Amino acid sequence: MAVPRRAWPWLLLLPTGIALGAVAFWPIVEGLRLSLTNTSLITQSADYVGLENYAGLWSDTRFWNAWWHTIWFTFASTLLETLIGLGMALVLYERFPLRGIVRAAMLVPWAMPTVVTSKMFGWLFDGQNGVVNWVLLNLGLIGEKVNWYGDPDTAMTTIIIADVWKTAPFMALLLLTGLQTIPTSLTEAARMDGARGWTVFWHIRLPLLMPTLLISGLFRALDAFRVFDLVYVLTGGGPADSTETLSTLAYKELFSTLEFGYGSTITTAMFLTEAALAAILCLWLVRQIRRVT
Repeated sequence: MAVPRRAWPWLLLLPTGIALGAVAFWPIVEGLRLSLTNTSLITQSADYVGLENYAGLWSDTRFWNAWWHTIWFTFASTLLETLIGLGMALVLYERFPLRGIVRAAMLVPWAMPTVVTSKMFGWLFDGQNGVVNWVLLNLGLIGEKVNWYGDPDTAMTTIIIADVWKTAPFMALLLLTGLQTIPTSLTEAARMDGARGWTVFWHIRLPLLMPTLLISGLFRALDAFRVFDLVYVLTGGGPADSTETLSTLAYKELFSTLEFGYGSTITTAMFLTEAALAAILCLWLVRQIRRVT
């Protein structure tokens, strides 16, 4: 029996759909199922408890502490990476000697594994022998050594700095691509009419770049919300849980305490939070794009 021609695209996409369902959709469903149980490898229990885990989560100060840290990290890192990436993109868009080499070198931080970045910043911001303390002391900007990632007041700031250093070049690459789609005739005409650099940027480049800017920020925010390796390697969520994020908290519950039920509740809450964040950002993104187009 011959297969209808219109069915061939669906048949060809079927293996990909099965693979995506196996590695993406099924874990979500299984995590949701486990979140409704008290499954634990310690107590060997696996009973259905309904929404009991979620009720416990609502009053869990550790969860809300990690939730707030995740939100703050997402906001701060995305904002700084977008602004710094925009500045880098504007510089790299202009013509200057060895521009191609500079563009390639710019991507080195982003290409480095996150674990390597974490170890490198652990050495740079070391409280006793770190280069950052040595430089700041010699410049007279601090009076004594600062325990950057060992102090609850500065640990999250150190992580944000490390993440910005690593990911800002990627944002610059995305925004540079957007700048290259803007017709040069518009900026040339504005300069012929006497417009200066700031005026050209504010009234021509920025409005036309806004869709790319917003989409890049959206993708980066969703990625930053899932931060794990940078925090886990650099601070492990400490000191005093001052850098604990939802990912590290879920990891500890799932693989340290082996509480699969409660750990799955945290991951489900994390998924729902990110889904809500994505929905809000997408709605705001659509409104902003409609305003500039």
